[in-house]
Amino acid sequence: MKLEIIKMALESLLANKTRTILSMLGIIIGVSTVIAVFAIGQGAKKAVDDQFQGLSANSILVMAMRGKTESSKLKTADSKVIVENCQHISSATAVIQENMAVSFESEDGTFGILGVENNYFEMSNIEIDKGRLISEEDMDNNEKAAVLGSGVAETLFLEDEEIIGKNIKINGKTIEVIGIVKETGRSMGKSSLDDSVFLPNSMAEKSILGSKAFIMIFTIADDVENIEIASKEIVSSLRTEHQLRDSQADDFRIMDAGAMVGAAQDAAALMSLLLTAIAAITLLVSGIGIMNVMFVTVAERTKEIGIAKAIGGKRGDILSQFLLESVVLSMIGGVIGIIIGNSVIFIFRNTELITLAPSLIGIIIGFSFSVLVGVFFGFYPALKASRLDPVDALRSE
Repeated sequence: MKLEIIKMALESLLANKTRTILSMLGIIIGVSTVIAVFAIGQGAKKAVDDQFQGLSANSILVMAMRGKTESSKLKTADSKVIVENCQHISSATAVIQENMAVSFESEDGTFGILGVENNYFEMSNIEIDKGRLISEEDMDNNEKAAVLGSGVAETLFLEDEEIIGKNIKINGKTIEVIGIVKETGRSMGKSSLDDSVFLPNSMAEKSILGSKAFIMIFTIADDVENIEIASKEIVSSLRTEHQLRDSQADDFRIMDAGAMVGAAQDAAALMSLLLTAIAAITLLVSGIGIMNVMFVTVAERTKEIGIAKAIGGKRGDILSQFLLESVVLSMIGGVIGIIIGNSVIFIFRNTELITLAPSLIGIIIGFSFSVLVGVFFGFYPALKASRLDPVDALRSE
């Protein structure tokens, strides 16, 4: 009897193919969206981890305060002030940053220009691929030397071309390429480190970027437990150095690695939550659509229900048949949604438009929710069908 009920449910769905497809459409879109949402959420988390992987847990970042009526007094020399005056800071390095046009012969592009100190690469875990890194001697002599990110080298030069020793132009100045760093996949602010040109800090500030470029100072606390104390020491030493009165606000801001990662992950989680809510609404709307279709089906097959009851069909059998139709409808829609959702993820994973990471949880939740929608919204029409009076049902036209 159970097999017969399943057979009748499938025959009913196949008999109205257009209605069945339209009913499944909402489920398909909803499940695909849920899978995509979890992939976006996991991708965003991965992107955050990749962006901050170069920062140790005891990193503290000092940045110039923007948007204030008075300009920030933060300068690259403050990195030495911090090391000298802060007991719990083991090392610091200053970075000055701006986006500018870079050219080599007929090739050009806009890249991040980073003026760095010679200890920047070690503190940021950036490794040399070819040539050498910026040295202390380059800093002292204001050498016009450049270390290229992997993306810059690929853009400006041919694949087999010898790059070390060639001259590039930045802001009309000729700079010699002394090295190329390995691909990092990380970013600094809005700039990718792979699409950046690294210059000696002093030379970059005087000859290329000027004093209006954005300044950051990376510092390392001597212990993770001392992050809070070290941050207070930085504030105290910089306020003294900048000669700020007690009534004046800081002209710089401080963020530690944990706070930066936490803020970025919270933003990613909020985005995932909002997208999940949209997907849930889509599934609920599709559930209402299934309920409407099942009501129409019950109305169209009232006489059939009356005949089934007249020849001994039980209320439970009628309920099972119509409920099964709703569940099968949502299950098929769920399976198609899984296929489409994963196909979209596969396509976009091979592009640079967005970072996606497949998630088994998304598939399980999407499919489970689709089945739940079928049961929840299919139950009442099925119950109504099972309660029809056989005499009234047989009289209907």
